Amino acid sequence: MKWFGRGKKEETEEILVPTQENEITENIETPAEKPKKSFFAKLKEGLEKTRTAVFGRIDDVFFAFKSVDEELFEELEEVLITADIGVDTSVYIINELRRVSREKHITEPEMLKTELKDIIGKILSEQNTECNIDGSPAVIMVIGVNGVGKTTSIGKIANYYKHAGKKVLLAAADTFRAAAIDQLEIWAQRAGVEIVKHQEGSDPSAVVYDAIAAAKARGTDIVICDTAGRLHNKKHLMDELAKTARVIERETGKPASEVLLVLDASTGQNALIQAREFKNAASITGVVLTKLDGTAKGGVIIALCREQNIGVKFIGVGEGIDDLQKFDPQEFAGALFPEE
Repeated sequence: MKWFGRGKKEETEEILVPTQENEITENIETPAEKPKKSFFAKLKEGLEKTRTAVFGRIDDVFFAFKSVDEELFEELEEVLITADIGVDTSVYIINELRRVSREKHITEPEMLKTELKDIIGKILSEQNTECNIDGSPAVIMVIGVNGVGKTTSIGKIANYYKHAGKKVLLAAADTFRAAAIDQLEIWAQRAGVEIVKHQEGSDPSAVVYDAIAAAKARGTDIVICDTAGRLHNKKHLMDELAKTARVIERETGKPASEVLLVLDASTGQNALIQAREFKNAASITGVVLTKLDGTAKGGVIIALCREQNIGVKFIGVGEGIDDLQKFDPQEFAGALFPEE
């Protein structure tokens, strides 16, 4: 049995929520488990649409040209722009490719593929991709508009750190959206972590306050705070986000360890716009990019890193609880390109 706190005692009572136990049934032969795929294998599979629709076209360009000339660079630039990498970043990549080809005296188009992969890998690596979970408790705020997979991502991040040996507690501070609290509680049970919650419509900052107090009392390593889905044009919601941030700093003596923005990769350039608007309103430290497995718009991650100077911390390449993992720039760059 695990305890799931509901917040302040005067507002709610603590309840027992049983965890699922593994049942052992005698004389029944269970089927052998399928071998688990490595995350790199999942990543390659999840990026198949992007790789086929976009970077497969890059292969076609390299195959169609017999020499390295300006027409080749123009064709490549057009493909990158249509890959949700965006105009600015696409122009930058092609200018870098021109420079490298001159310096290395590259004359064969096929040789440019490795250079292109290296340039993209470098862009992705220039931002900090490591989550700061120093201190006890480390507090992670998770923000983003409704529908991007924010609450689901919180549950999966909790599961990731639980398996890394950390004691995790969730704060259900998205008190404005119907069923958001219940949804987060389901994920807390799936991940096997504790949750602090109040009633729907409660003050989100009060939930975070109680969660931090509970974390201190229980020796919790990480507190992950869900927040209401916020649009940049809803000033009162942005003000609430700022208030929550102040509570975290007051109660822990430092700002939130991470402020993670969840974005839906399938929205392409709209994800880039959301990142820009949220960055203007909050001190975002990193991005969680979801639904990469269902879109051909995975190129937007390159523009996010270069144009918004935001590091990607986690990426989602499937619906399973283990399909959200820490972002590895070099693995991602390698998975974008079709195999030789």
